[in-house]
Formats: sequence, C-alpha cells, structure tokens
Amino acid sequence: MAEVIRMPRLSDTMEEGNIVGWLKEVGDKVSPGDILAEVETDKATMDLESFQEGTLLYIGIKEGPVPVDGIIAIIGDEGEDYKAILEEAKTASAPSADNDKKESSEDTKNSSGEKKKEDAPTTEKSEVSKADQKADRTFESDTVDERIKASPLAKSMAKEAGIAISSVSGTGESGRIVKRDIEEYIKNPPASSPAMATGSIIKPEGVQYGDKPLSQMRKTIAKRLSESKFSAPHFYLTIEINMDESVRARKLVNENSEVRISFNDIIIKACAVALRKHPAVNSSWLGDKIKTHEEVNIGVAVAVDEGLLVPVIKNAELKPLSFINQEVKELAGKAKVKKLKPEEMQGNTFTISNLGMFDIDEFTAIINPPDACILAVGSIIQKPIVKNGEIVIGNMMKVTLSCDHRVVDGATGAQFLQTLKSMLENPLMILV
Repeated sequence: MAEVIRMPRLSDTMEEGNIVGWLKEVGDKVSPGDILAEVETDKATMDLESFQEGTLLYIGIKEGPVPVDGIIAIIGDEGEDYKAILEEAKTASAPSADNDKKESSEDTKNSSGEKKKEDAPTTEKSEVSKADQKADRTFESDTVDERIKASPLAKSMAKEAGIAISSVSGTGESGRIVKRDIEEYIKNPPASSPAMATGSIIKPEGVQYGDKPLSQMRKTIAKRLSESKFSAPHFYLTIEINMDESVRARKLVNENSEVRISFNDIIIKACAVALRKHPAVNSSWLGDKIKTHEEVNIGVAVAVDEGLLVPVIKNAELKPLSFINQEVKELAGKAKVKKLKPEEMQGNTFTISNLGMFDIDEFTAIINPPDACILAVGSIIQKPIVKNGEIVIGNMMKVTLSCDHRVVDGATGAQFLQTLKSMLENPLMILV
C-alpha cells in the first residue's frame, strides 16, 4: 500500500523545509536508506532519507518551501493508484471547519448568552492558509543564481571564479549550464563596454542587487535573535586583559606540538574552567525557573555565507587544548558546508563570539538562547601600558560579557570576568 512522505522536523527550531532538489524522479525504484532529496533547514542542508521500499509515485513540490508535516511525496507499488490516498492525506491535514466554527461560537458568547459579533479569521488560520499557498508555489528557475538550471559543479566553478552564473549561456539539456560553459566563459569572457570617463560606477562582478528570498537559516536567525534581544534584558560588562603570558604560553606549546593551538582554543578552555567556578553564569532562564547546568558546553559562533552557526563543544572544561582545537576545526568545517548534525548544535550553556581575527577591538553580542550570557572577544593589540611603574608594550585584549539580567546580576558577571582575566593572565591556572 502506498505511503505518504511528509516534511520531517529535522531540527528543534524548524518550521518549514526548503527543497533544494530531488535525487529521485517519479517512477524510480526506492529502497530504505536511499536519499530522495536535499532539504535546506534553518541550520543546514540535509539529506531526506527514504524509510520505505517501492516506487516513487508522486512528488508534491519540485523546489521551494514546504511546512513541517506538509506532503512532499508518495511511495508505493509500481502502477498503484495513489490519488485517493493523496486526497485523504490532504483532507486529514486540513483543519476541521465544523470544529473551528463550534469553538468560535462558544468563545463569542457573552455573560447574557448573546453572541458577540464574529471577528475576522484568526491570525493562526491566516498563517496556515499562507503556508498552504506557499507550499503549492514553485520558484522560478531564473530568479536567483541558486534557481538557475546549472550543475552543482558549474555553480561551484562559477563561484570560485567570481562569475555571475546568470550571465553564462547554457549548452546542456534544456539550456542547463554545465562545466564546459563555465570553462568557455573563463577563456572568452564577453567584451564589456568601456566605463564613462566621468561619473561612472564600476560594479563588482558576481554581486546580486535587488531583492533576495530569505533562506531558512536567515529566517531563524532573525526570529531567534529578535526574541532574545527584546525579551531578555541585556546588560554589558567589558574588561581588558593582558595577554602577555597567554601569548608566551601559546608560542611554547606550538614549538613542541604537532597541533597548532589558537588563542580561541585558550579562551574556550579558560571560559569553561571559569564557568565551573561560577555556575550562576552557566545557567538558563526557563520562564518559571532558572536552570543551573551540570555540564559546561561552550557554543562557538562560526560565520557562514548566510549568517551564523553555533557548534557546541561538550564538557569543554574536561578536554585538553589539543582536543578542543581539533573539535573546533572539525565542527567549523562542517558548519562552512552546512553539514552539521542537529546534536552538534544543541546543548550549549554559554557562547563565545570571536571577531579578533577581523581586527575588531571591541563589540557587544546578542545572547544565544537558552544561554544566560555570551562573551564577545576582540583582537589582541600591542599598546603602551604601565607595568611595575614603567611604560612597556603589552598585548591587550578586550572582552565584553552580555548578560541576561533575569539570571545574572552585575556583580555575578563581574566576578566571572575577574576569574577569566586571572586565568588568561596566568594560563597555568587553567590546569589547576
């Protein structure tokens, strides 16, 4: 008997999935474990795996967004009539009009038994309607580069060469852009008209101007950070740390080790040890209670093309610097290609955002729920300082702790920063 395949919830915050492309076509044989399609969630691009055996009878939408539990395919026996099952599944998914009407009638009765004037359709119904319309809509293939008919290899080559793929003519089937088209474009680029001598604007190649549809990741980032900023009362504490000893310790370690330790690894380890000493900072606001976490799990913000992903280093205070270094590299690599697993992005109790590599001296970060705090790390700058009554050159770094005032008070956050400062200025304390 035919089975209806629905859009699964592939992450804890996912509300809809965006089908990037199908690897199977209608009529193909399917076995358990086969990859049916690629689905973009709010955090990563993931494979949609089949758990049924049979023939792919129906594909609900070729490309575009589908709400969680929306119908995306039907698998059954070859030649089986699936239309009745499809209609039944659509009917089961639709809200019951009679129940809605009954509930509305009950809710609009006043104390004298009279019915109030019915309002317009609720926001919830409107959103469901919009989601259904959205699921039935397909994206035009030429609206953005990602929708243009082109092989993955051609897209990758165009991106590396800085070529706007929309300017390349395809010679493949149905005008599909393939590898040879990119190679030909690179060898013989189209002649460009000379820029005007006065008042001309030279636009960089490969930049898309105008409106661009939001990705699932960008939608979720906007929603979660807006909720965090406007629901959690933020306050900020900044401290300057002398990193001379950390610079010296890192140099010694890297001279005698195959693993090259970074300053970020040292900061992660120091934060984890400091959090163990200040458990109030390693806590979360849960509405009617505050949870103090047993584990110290450090989220590390990683910049990707569409925003930020936060892989998590579990039990960071128990791991040596070399382990932290390798784990951060591995998870950051997965984040760059959007291949992080959901469990690799969950369970954070504290987050670090480091922009020091971009020569940012100081900044404030928005708290990453459910954490109570996030640490913004600036660059290490050499500047004159007073040490032992003399003016010397010091390696100074500013860090800013963003705190949720519902969980962490000013004195609590300040004490945590004092401990962190002492550890980074005396790195041996991290081992104690």
